[in-house]
Amino acid sequence: MHETSQSMKKSLLILVLFSLLVTSFAQKGSLRAYLSHASFYAPDNGPYLETYLSILGRSIQFVKNENGKFQGTVMVTMLFKQNDSIKNFRKYDLQTVEIDDTTHINFILFDQQRIALHSGKFDLQLELADKNRQMQAFKASDVVTLNFGNKTISVSDIELVESFSKATETSLMAKSGYDFIPYQDFYYPQSVNKIMFYTEIYNTAVVLGTEAQYVIAMSVQSVETGKPVENFFRIKRETADQVNVVFSEFDISTLPTGKYNLVISARDKENKELASQSIYFQRSNPGVKYNTTTLQDIFIANSFVAKINRPDTLREYIRMCQPIAGANEKLFINYNIIAGNLLTLQQFFLNFWMQRNPADPEGEWLKYYNIVLGVEQEFASTNKKGYETDRGRVYLQYGPPNQRIIEPYTPTTLPYEIWQYYIFDKQTDLKFVFYTPDRSINDYILAHSNAIGELKNVNWQYEIRGMRSPQDTDNQLYKNAFEIDQFGEHSGEFFNNPW
Repeated sequence: MHETSQSMKKSLLILVLFSLLVTSFAQKGSLRAYLSHASFYAPDNGPYLETYLSILGRSIQFVKNENGKFQGTVMVTMLFKQNDSIKNFRKYDLQTVEIDDTTHINFILFDQQRIALHSGKFDLQLELADKNRQMQAFKASDVVTLNFGNKTISVSDIELVESFSKATETSLMAKSGYDFIPYQDFYYPQSVNKIMFYTEIYNTAVVLGTEAQYVIAMSVQSVETGKPVENFFRIKRETADQVNVVFSEFDISTLPTGKYNLVISARDKENKELASQSIYFQRSNPGVKYNTTTLQDIFIANSFVAKINRPDTLREYIRMCQPIAGANEKLFINYNIIAGNLLTLQQFFLNFWMQRNPADPEGEWLKYYNIVLGVEQEFASTNKKGYETDRGRVYLQYGPPNQRIIEPYTPTTLPYEIWQYYIFDKQTDLKFVFYTPDRSINDYILAHSNAIGELKNVNWQYEIRGMRSPQDTDNQLYKNAFEIDQFGEHSGEFFNNPW
């Protein structure tokens, strides 16, 4: 039984990562790898895709070769399909370097391919198999979209760069005279203090005219607010050309822990956006604290905040804002909400809502507050307020889902819900899976989501069964998480096709 609710509901690269590094539902000893890809455009040859495959060396089986050295081989197959028709493919053996000792394998096997494709949407199917291990090949899939034309301004995907060097010869790694090693992740720990990136802008001369001037804007924006982070905005004046290269970096040593988008846009002389591209990344930087001196110029006199003069009430209001707060704002909430005096709390609260609606901060707050009250009624649990629960946080951050599937009881699962959003902030078909070990307390935990920056767990179907992984069962037919629908339970079907 289920219920639904309509109202609830690079050249170079964007690291559109889908992770193969999850061997928890694969058999012991399987390959561990990351795949990312990026779409580009060559004015003389048309669109193409670059793929970046990294395989953990110690997950590969090494055998002695004819030279008496140890070497591993991974068989790679990539298919690019449209409506079951293969438009391009790669099938090849990827070999490691020869080594003398297999006791300490600490390298990553990296491979890059360049595939010519026309503009459109393609199903990318990847298969990896260890040539020296008799195990079932690992398979994964993703959707690839290329959207370039020869008479419109467009921006290639953004490549996050690990390192670069002057190119000494022509190769697939070479772009604009440099060899680039991509940064194969979207997570930047405290030990990494800069984010390097590369992209290209096409056809500005065609649209604006040869030698026309335009501006390239680069910024780091908060995912929650969609606004540039202070001191992380830069512009570059450029002359229109067939291809304009953007290769730059931001010092992120002072960037707080949080979720961000790196955004690059082309703008004309009137500051109108011509084209843009973005890439998501996460930053962990626990050493950065909120600087309360930035609030000193916020005057609360005659504002609605001046009427909120009870510190405990104001603290609760500020906690309610956490689901939609940006990274820097979360720093304040986490570190200053208890120690901050009444004036500092008032200044922060007023600034928070002025950032979202300078013309009517009070109206914006009251509109949000009414939603929080509804969330309290719907999602509060016995030990958490509505906005503190996973469902409440997602509802406040993303809004009401377009589809909400509720499965209170099945013979084989705990109570769970699947929420779908058709579109949110340029992302499409977002899904969230929640479950609860005890429906009586009404606290549903987020098990999995395909939204950028959210928890991703390929074993979510095992989670909602009360199992952590396939290792909790003896059924060897559970080859992947979407083959376990049975006994009237259809979570995989609901997730893939909510309606």
